[in-house]
Amino acid sequence: MIDPIRRALARKRVNRGRVTVEEPNPKLVLVVKFGLCMTVCFSGLELVHILLLGSWNSEIFAAISGLTGTISGIFVGQKA
Repeated sequence: MIDPIRRALARKRVNRGRVTVEEPNPKLVLVVKFGLCMTVCFSGLELVHILLLGSWNSEIFAAISGLTGTISGIFVGQKA
């Protein structure tokens, strides 16, 4: 099975009716996977913080927002 992150980062080019697929850099795939994992971890941390302490932590939310923006930027920049 093809990795969905690798497939999402792959570039498809059409040249004279032929479609060629350029594989992404393995380091880029690794960074995106790490970023997604950290986003999930920070989201879980925020959920635990809300459930146990009953308050919102803006620093954790800022980390989640920053990682989400970075990952989105990587996907948009890779396709351009």
